[in-house]
Amino acid sequence: MTATATSVAISDTAPLVMLHLGLGSFHRAHQAVYQQALHDAGDTRWVLAGGNIRPDMADTVAALQAQGGAYTLETISPTGEHLYQRLSAIRQVIPFDPALQGLIAVGAAAATRILSFTVTEAGYYLDAHNRLDLGFADLAADVAAAKVGQPGSTIYGALTAILRARRAANAGHVTLLNCDNLRHNGERSRSGLLQFIELIGDADLGAWVQAHTRSPNVMVDRITPRPTPEVAARVLAATGVVDPAALMAESFIQWVIEDDFAAGRPAWESVGVELVASVDAYEEAKIRLLNATHSCIAWAGTLVGYTYIHEGTLDPLIRQMAFDYVTDDVIPVLHSAAKPSPIDLSAYRDVVLARFGNAAIADTNQRVAMDGFSKIPGFIAPTISERLAQGASIDSVAVLPALFLAYLQRWHHGQIAYTYQDQAMDPATAHAICAAADPVAAFCADLPLWGPLAGDARLVAAVRAASLRVDQFIQEHA
Repeated sequence: MTATATSVAISDTAPLVMLHLGLGSFHRAHQAVYQQALHDAGDTRWVLAGGNIRPDMADTVAALQAQGGAYTLETISPTGEHLYQRLSAIRQVIPFDPALQGLIAVGAAAATRILSFTVTEAGYYLDAHNRLDLGFADLAADVAAAKVGQPGSTIYGALTAILRARRAANAGHVTLLNCDNLRHNGERSRSGLLQFIELIGDADLGAWVQAHTRSPNVMVDRITPRPTPEVAARVLAATGVVDPAALMAESFIQWVIEDDFAAGRPAWESVGVELVASVDAYEEAKIRLLNATHSCIAWAGTLVGYTYIHEGTLDPLIRQMAFDYVTDDVIPVLHSAAKPSPIDLSAYRDVVLARFGNAAIADTNQRVAMDGFSKIPGFIAPTISERLAQGASIDSVAVLPALFLAYLQRWHHGQIAYTYQDQAMDPATAHAICAAADPVAAFCADLPLWGPLAGDARLVAAVRAASLRVDQFIQEHA
C-alpha cells in the first residue's frame, strides 16, 4: 500500500503531526527545513513535534522550549556565503523524562501520522546478518523493561512503548520514517523493531505493526556540525537575535524518500524532496562516496594532527586517498553497462570533495571519526566484498580500514587528542586487536567488522599493504 499527501482528509484547523525522536542538530537543519519551506509557502497542514529518548542536549532542548520551538539556522556555502533563517516548523518540544510520557502521548495521538527518528547508525544494534545484538547492555535492558511494559532508552524500546499506546488508543496507521545514514534504513530498522517485539513476546503488537505501519527507505544529506558558541555569536551579530539554540549547516541539502506512507505525508515534493520508487542508487552513492570518504578524511586528518575536515580535504595526500578510493573502487561497482547509475558519480565525487573543503563549516574530525565499528561494515566492507567478487583490486579501498586501524592503535595508546565515541565498539575487543602480535590479522579477523570477509587472505594482504602506505603518509607529515 502506498499513500500520498492527498490520501488523508486534512483539517485546516487541526494540523497533522510528524513526531521526531532525536531532537538533535541534524533534524533541525534538515527535515525541519523542508517543513518550514512548506509553511512559508502557506501549507501548514503538517507540523513537527520532537523530543529525545535519552537525556541528551538538555540545554538546547530547554532553549527550544523557551523559544516555542523556534531557532535560527546559519548556512554557509563553499564560496563563503552566509545566510540566516528563522525556523518555527517545530511546534511542540517535548521535555525528556525517563518514562517517555510526553513522547508516548504525542505518538499515540490520532493526529500523529509519522514517527521519524535519528539515533545514528550504531543506535540500531544490528550485526552483519541484520540480527539484533543483545551483547549491548542498553538493548538487553530495554528488552527486559519492555517485557514488563516499561519504555527504555533505545529506539526499539521507545517505538515499542509508543506503538503499544497507539494500538491501545486505536489511533490508526502510522509511518516509521528512519532519517539516519543506514543502508536500507527503513527495511533494517523495521526488521530490528520486529525482532525486538518478538523478543519481548508481544505477538499481538507485532501483528499490529505489520498491518498498521510502513517503513520507507530514505536517503538524507546535509553536513551539520555540532553547534559552537561562535555560531550563536554570528547569529547575534547578523540578526540581533540572542539564540542559544542556533545551529549551522552547509548550504547543500538533499532528501530522497521511497514514496510508501501509511497515513499520508506532507507535500514535500513541492519543496525539493525527491519522492521515488527506490532510493537504492542514491543511498549507495551517498554512503560510499560521501559517508565513507568523510570518515577517510577524518581518520587521516586526525593521524597527522588536523582538527577540521576541511584541513584534511585540502591536504593533497589525503585528498588523493579519497579521490582514488572513489575513482578506483567505488564507481566501478556502482556503475556498469549492465546496471548504469542514474547519478553522474564522477561529478558527485567532485561536489562531495568541494563540500568537504568548505572551511567555514569547521566540521571536526572528532565528530566525523566516531562510530568506526559501525562504519567499516556499513560504509566500506560492501565495496571490498563486491570488488573481490569481481576478481578486482582493492588497493585503494583498503586504505580506509588501514587508516582506521592506525587511528584505533593511537586510541589504544591514549594518543587521540579528543574523546573517541563508538556505540558499536567493545573496548576490550578493540584493545585486544591493537595489542595482538599481528594487529592487521586480528583486525581483519573481527567478525562484527567484516562479517563473511573476516579472515579473508585477500583482505589481510590488502590492508597490510595499505597500512605500510599509511605509515609512510604519517611519516611524510611528521
